[in-house]
Amino acid sequence: MTPPAPALLAVAHGSRDPAAVTSTRALLRLVRSLRPELAVHCCFLDLAEPSLPQALGRLADRQPILVPLLLGTGYHVRVDIPAALADAGLPHARLATALGPHPLLAEALADRLTEAGAPTDAPVVLAGAGSSDPTALADTARMARLLAARLGRPVTPAHLSAAAPTPHRAVADLRSAGHPGVALATYLLSPGFFARRAAGTAATWTGAPLAAHPAVARLVLHRYDEARTASALPAAA
Repeated sequence: MTPPAPALLAVAHGSRDPAAVTSTRALLRLVRSLRPELAVHCCFLDLAEPSLPQALGRLADRQPILVPLLLGTGYHVRVDIPAALADAGLPHARLATALGPHPLLAEALADRLTEAGAPTDAPVVLAGAGSSDPTALADTARMARLLAARLGRPVTPAHLSAAAPTPHRAVADLRSAGHPGVALATYLLSPGFFARRAAGTAATWTGAPLAAHPAVARLVLHRYDEARTASALPAAA
């Protein structure tokens, strides 16, 4: 008899905003609809439950594959999640890479801009959460290049915290350069504090967070499949 596939444990950042948690759960319902035979679970790194240690305790017998619902390879992916795996004593659990950057996210970002009414010739600012981690900032810059390739026009990377330029500055600079309309792509998975900050720029059109977009759901499963078929174990082993 074929053993069941390892469970997918989606690891979200967590938020005090109930809308962010609701958005995460909606995304995972979409993931389940795409692959109903797969056990899909959810946990949060902070501010919501179940926590990552709680989820690992419940899934210890399934050797889960952890898929970070994070858009870059920052401290959480490199340090926090591997440390939690080590503490849980699950050396054979696997850790997928972060969701971004990836062309499927460019697809979702482009759709969100279209939904916001942004025309095809407006300059675009990509508003990421920001980080003091150079790896995470490089991921956002690469995502801007992927989105630019998708849209066929330049995209300026910007950061909502910890790094420059801010989306407010990037939008203002484009308007000062003579562009009457600027589009802002919100490079966040869920609504919440940063999404509200992104919505407060002078951009003419602002795309919604990625949330439960079909391309994001496909990417979650793609990262799961990559980790499942990889020969190497995660750094926590």
